[in-house]
Amino acid sequence: MEEQTNSFLITESTGKLMRKYSIPCIISLLVAALYNIVDQIFIANATYLGSYGNAANTVVFPLTIVALALAVMIGDGACAFVSICLGGNRKEEANRTVGNAVVLCVVTSLVVTALYLIFDDQLITMFGGSVNEQTFAFAREYMFWITVGIPFYMFGQALNPIIRSDGSPRFAMVSTLAGCVANIILDPVFIYVTKWGMMGAAVATVIGQVITAVLSIWYMRHMKAVQLDKGCWKLSGDLMKRFLPLGITSFLSQISLVASMAAVNNMIRKYGALDPVFGMEQYAQIPMAVVGIVMKFFQIVISIAVGMAAGCIPVVGYNIGAGRKDRAKELFTKLLIGELATGAVALVIVEFFPQYLINLFGAANESQYYTDFAVKSFRLYLCMMPLATFNKGTFIYLQALGKAKESTLLSLVREVVFGVGFALLLPLFFGLDGVLYSMPVSDILTFAIGIVLVRNTCKELDASAPATVEA
Repeated sequence: MEEQTNSFLITESTGKLMRKYSIPCIISLLVAALYNIVDQIFIANATYLGSYGNAANTVVFPLTIVALALAVMIGDGACAFVSICLGGNRKEEANRTVGNAVVLCVVTSLVVTALYLIFDDQLITMFGGSVNEQTFAFAREYMFWITVGIPFYMFGQALNPIIRSDGSPRFAMVSTLAGCVANIILDPVFIYVTKWGMMGAAVATVIGQVITAVLSIWYMRHMKAVQLDKGCWKLSGDLMKRFLPLGITSFLSQISLVASMAAVNNMIRKYGALDPVFGMEQYAQIPMAVVGIVMKFFQIVISIAVGMAAGCIPVVGYNIGAGRKDRAKELFTKLLIGELATGAVALVIVEFFPQYLINLFGAANESQYYTDFAVKSFRLYLCMMPLATFNKGTFIYLQALGKAKESTLLSLVREVVFGVGFALLLPLFFGLDGVLYSMPVSDILTFAIGIVLVRNTCKELDASAPATVEA
């Protein structure tokens, strides 16, 4: 039966499976991204918050990504390993993996929450919050309430891929969507009606995260292919060593954004102060607010790219476990075509319609300097979007194939060596614009390396393909 074996993963067409699993995953990730983006839109359009609130949101954003990175490392790693176990009919191992992942997520989330509460001022300063006094105050207020919701946020995000591996991608999508809808409804109430400001935006977000976590707990008690008992909750070092490496790429794809934003925010603060316009106190927060907005659009596009690839993880893992590497190659080809198409659409939007994007984030309430810098930032920073989406798809698919080493190394090169390195290096030569050049340069160089890995991987899958290939 489908509920017990998930055997349909080796019988249905790869195109149909990709749609079935990737679309709900994309929606889930988009909804997760919208939590912070929706906050920023409502904050930007509140005249008593404006670009100061926008900049504060940008400062706190990387700290939410740290929590997300840890959650997806646990969840995606468990998802990939559980799928391989189910494909190989190792059900007991799959059950214990889910139990270990849940316990590990809860413990990790409590540690992160404690660290954020203890070192809040230092963390805000680290991510550029000291650009001016008002930005720091808003960031401190927003961060406190966001930190309160970290355990719920991490639990919901970690369970999402695990629920997909259990054969329920739609429920994974609905649980995340329910929380986001609540956030969208409550944000304008708490920001515009009750005038709770940054606290209101954060509280609306936390309520949405609680809803997603509660729905995830309900599903955990009604799983289909996985069955949990008391023995599943005992942490096993050997088991964690096997499933966590499969989530390292997901971790790096998120945590690298944190490292990159730390470098970018501090370079913006440093070189913005040398700019004849943004060196003035009343405009000092604009570059940080703008780059934060550009990064939010980037996150939307990357959520689609990651969702396409992450949605394939249960399908790929099951087929690898069942020895159907021919289907894994077929799915890889379709995925990379989809990734390039996604990036191409995003490129058209940022190059031809940046003004419409910036208008969503309160441009009407800001100076012309705000709008001009935003338009330039969209066009320069995101000019290599097709390569960025292709690279993300490659990282995650290699992870799904069990190539944790190759995937991890490629991610490290892109996100840390190139992403952080060029963000620090290029401003030395090009000033504030150097920050904007760092993204496209990193993606071009990563693509050159990644295309070699893609070619070699396809050759390996060809060499191991069975004589009879499904039509």
